[in-house]
Amino acid sequence: MDNRSIAQLLAETADLLEISGGDPFRIRSYRRAAEAVESSTIQLSEIAGDLKKLLDIPGIGKGMAANIQEIEKAGTLPLREELLTKYRVGMLDLLKLPGMGPKSVLLFWEALQVSSIEELEAAITAGKLETLPRMGAKQIEKLKKGIEEHKKNSGRFLIDDAETAAEKLIAYLRNFEGLETITPAGSLRRGRETVGDLDILVTGPGCAEDKVQAAVEYTAAYPPIADLIAKGQNKVSFRLRSGLQVDVRLLPEGSYGAALQYFSGSKMHNVTIRQRALKRGYTLSEYALARIEDGSFVAGAAEQEIYAALGLDWIPPELRENNGEIEAAEQHRLPALIEQSDIRGDVHMHTTATDGKNTIREMAEAALAHGYEYMAITDHSKNLAMTFGLDDERALEHIKNIRKVNDQMEGRIRIFTGIEVDILSDGQLDLSDEVLAQMDVVIASVHSLFNQPEEQMTERVLRALENPNTRILGHPTGRLLLRREAYKLNLPQILRRAAELGVAVEHNAYPDRLDLCDRDLRLAKELGCKISINTDSHHTSHMEKMRYGIKQLRRAWLTKDDVLNTLPADKFLTALRPRT
Repeated sequence: MDNRSIAQLLAETADLLEISGGDPFRIRSYRRAAEAVESSTIQLSEIAGDLKKLLDIPGIGKGMAANIQEIEKAGTLPLREELLTKYRVGMLDLLKLPGMGPKSVLLFWEALQVSSIEELEAAITAGKLETLPRMGAKQIEKLKKGIEEHKKNSGRFLIDDAETAAEKLIAYLRNFEGLETITPAGSLRRGRETVGDLDILVTGPGCAEDKVQAAVEYTAAYPPIADLIAKGQNKVSFRLRSGLQVDVRLLPEGSYGAALQYFSGSKMHNVTIRQRALKRGYTLSEYALARIEDGSFVAGAAEQEIYAALGLDWIPPELRENNGEIEAAEQHRLPALIEQSDIRGDVHMHTTATDGKNTIREMAEAALAHGYEYMAITDHSKNLAMTFGLDDERALEHIKNIRKVNDQMEGRIRIFTGIEVDILSDGQLDLSDEVLAQMDVVIASVHSLFNQPEEQMTERVLRALENPNTRILGHPTGRLLLRREAYKLNLPQILRRAAELGVAVEHNAYPDRLDLCDRDLRLAKELGCKISINTDSHHTSHMEKMRYGIKQLRRAWLTKDDVLNTLPADKFLTALRPRT
């Protein structure tokens, strides 16, 4: 069983325990274990028989290690199965409804035998909720609306779509006098690859107690609002036409840092931070860090003050997943994470020769405008017929065209010759070795037959790695976020062999892919892989997407030294797999 499946079983057990009114500490231990399992770079199925190795994973104690061993042995968790004899799996979906808590779920089950969103909707239609305690007309209407919203908006949003929505709202808010500091929080600030909702924190003179009401009214009048959910003293919640829910909080300057820390998350990071505060005689909330003894204020205006008061270095938001960052901050050993300014080149780009929208020269000028020292043109090969991919003859002509434009740039930027060559069904590459050998950058990628069995797909990719011309493995898992799952393959085996051969693995920064993901990037580093980050640009505007990939590299704890594109041009080429 893979880590994601194990984590899901643990998380569902926590939810069922919460519905049954279980011990909060026990519930928290299951949730923490679920997060630890999902973020682990080690496949727990491979070490399930080794108790010591399981206990070495942060967040896994003896009890949870035993649970993981049971899951691996039986394919499920006895406690979860026991709880499901009393409750139903559909109750887990009920908890996803806005404002729905475990007590309400339990009430509906005990009174009406309602155990799913569909059954709840039917009970509302039949008027059955009206006889229940705490279920007045207003609450029932809220539930009806929540069900409608869940049906329409149960999905997540790509990071670039969420960021675009945030940027437009922030631009609108800046037009109101006195709103000076505006920051996205939540999963967007942490750089999660998809976003469920948007948290925007605002402060400045316009948020003072005697002025904030006008700012609230201005926020609630934001033209793209499709549904105004709530408007309070200093918070406005609404849904955009896209379905994305947004919560805007207008805060006094003295508590802005505390709120930013709190609403950035993650949940388990915050739980651990609050526990640390309690051990030191403090209480931490979204308003301030204060002394328990007398409630006196300690810090609140800036995040840095809060972390410092707790004996910690400031922790970059991308690392706040309760994955060892707190211990590292305490010991002053947080890494100097990679920055976008460290990137010297982008070596995965397409042009009008295949399915790109711009010429070689236009892509070169755009790369130069981004401050790059080098780039590579890597158009598709012929197997991807829909892209008018290159055959051997056209590829050789394309090499000449790339070199011609490189000369025209007169040393302002260096343009490498390249190709994104298809990995065929049997692992062969789509162009002849003779042609591939003439290119500086050969990216081998899977673009077809995604449903091959795991063993066959793994052998297919391994065979492609063995080709001496393969220098980079492109978007290694083939996923398209919110559209297509990664194809099945033994990724650790692939990464180990890539490391042995000196083949770099790509992090494809295009927001539909972000492949490898942050967890797999950590594994790639642990196994000694060379890593290259690229945008897979098909238009000059796509080069802007690099920042989304940088977020994922930072979430993977990567530094400048871990990524090939931070090297100068000559050293970059030398760092790729040597030509034989």
